Amino acid sequence: MDKHRETHRFSHIGWLRAAVLGANDGIVSTASLIVGIAATQAGKSEVLVSGVAALVAGAMAMAAGEYVSVSSQADTERADLAKERFELASVPERELAELAAIYVARGVEPGLAAEVARQLTAKDALGAHARDELGHAEATAARPAVASLASAGSFAAGAALPILVVLLLPASGLMVGVSISSLVFLAGLGSLAAYAGGASVSRAALRIVGWGAAAMAVTALVGRLFGATLS
Repeated sequence: MDKHRETHRFSHIGWLRAAVLGANDGIVSTASLIVGIAATQAGKSEVLVSGVAALVAGAMAMAAGEYVSVSSQADTERADLAKERFELASVPERELAELAAIYVARGVEPGLAAEVARQLTAKDALGAHARDELGHAEATAARPAVASLASAGSFAAGAALPILVVLLLPASGLMVGVSISSLVFLAGLGSLAAYAGGASVSRAALRIVGWGAAAMAVTALVGRLFGATLS
């Protein structure tokens, strides 16, 4: 028989989540800051410096936050496995019965469930319990360094887009130009992420554009009010 290997988008969920989150934050936060600063009637150089500062600070914050968060998840996974390893060594019969009960609850006939549990335990007891009792899977395993780098890199890539627009436009067109172009960037990002994950492209694009527009509108209003107060 020919070997048939299926590929599922679920395997992308770890890096995809971190990358989309980072790029989205990079575009939204940097574009919003640029629009807010531009609304105060600041010069192009001030707006550009603010955008670059937002890129650097945001990328570092994303890297640190993602590393700490995913490291906590990894610590929890290791603690669960250590507990399971201890139980397998101390009460193997109970753990075997527990594994069989899991398969029975999923619809397997009791006798067959007991045999399946026995064979899986003989091959890799800890792996069987990690997968079927704890719900751990290789595709969703916590990888702090990978998630941290993905978040920082994608944030920087996203933040670079509105900064590039600032370089190309005159000061008088920054608010409108950055706002419109950033919404286009967000729509593209949402569509790409939805396509990679097998979700609705239009729904994802509308969702991400809506939040981006709201963020830029609020910061533009704050910048306008702050600029009027200073003047």
